[in-house]
Amino acid sequence: MLEDDYPGAAAYIQQAVDEHGEDWVLEHYYEQLYPLGRLIEMPEKDELPFYDEDEHDTMTEEERVEMYQSWAKYRENLRTGTKPDE
Repeated sequence: MLEDDYPGAAAYIQQAVDEHGEDWVLEHYYEQLYPLGRLIEMPEKDELPFYDEDEHDTMTEEERVEMYQSWAKYRENLRTGTKPDE
């Protein structure tokens, strides 16, 4: 059970489900919730009780790293006022 395996994360996930619904949580998991893993242990998306592998996709760790690195570059470009490859 999520509360037993991830007690710190369960409340955040449940709050997101209550506010936005299960579909929103699954669609925005890597962008909105999974980064909390820097502070608390977070389940993989496919460990969520409402995840259905026939209907939903997950990202590999490599894909997540690439996405987060792209975000970091984007934020740095915003901070410095530069465009990519300048």
